[in-house]
Amino acid sequence: MNNLRQWFKTEGKEWFDSAVIALILALFIRTFFIQAFKIPSGSMIPTLLINDRLMVNKMSYGPLIPFTKTRIHGYGKLNRGDIIVFKFPEDPKRDFIKRLIAFEGETVEIKYGAIYINGQIIDEPRIRKTFYYDMGQYGVNGNAVKVPSGHVFVLGDNSQSSHDSRYWGYVPVENIVGPASFIYWPLDRIRIIK
Repeated sequence: MNNLRQWFKTEGKEWFDSAVIALILALFIRTFFIQAFKIPSGSMIPTLLINDRLMVNKMSYGPLIPFTKTRIHGYGKLNRGDIIVFKFPEDPKRDFIKRLIAFEGETVEIKYGAIYINGQIIDEPRIRKTFYYDMGQYGVNGNAVKVPSGHVFVLGDNSQSSHDSRYWGYVPVENIVGPASFIYWPLDRIRIIK
């Protein structure tokens, strides 16, 4: 019994301390650097498949300071065509993933499968390769919508079955977690995301 008590005082304390440090380090990395996500739906097919597991680089756009709306300055910037993970505006406890289409102040219109920004057809190859259906309150053909300040407009690559900005509107920039960087599972799908 004394040996067991002695072990807990020495070895057990070391194990406990190591576990606490590992947990704190994991939470710090997840909060500020990189986070894993799993694709739950087919809204980004063919780019991302159901059950793909991917990493999001929070440092690119800059991570949010926990419990605030303040973002630490990142090393990159939002780019049209990026695939981004964000807190769903209608339920911030849920994470969504879509392709960034338009920025604040831009006018977006879907016509005959193509995206028009400020009256000009988009020539970004990652966006032009997809046929976008003109559906939903914000995506009706001939209905140009203006993205409000502090927001972005996002669409799924599987346009026919994606619940995106065409239906529920705009994503506040503060809701953006970061860009999807690479698929790490399943092994046959490991790749950098474009």
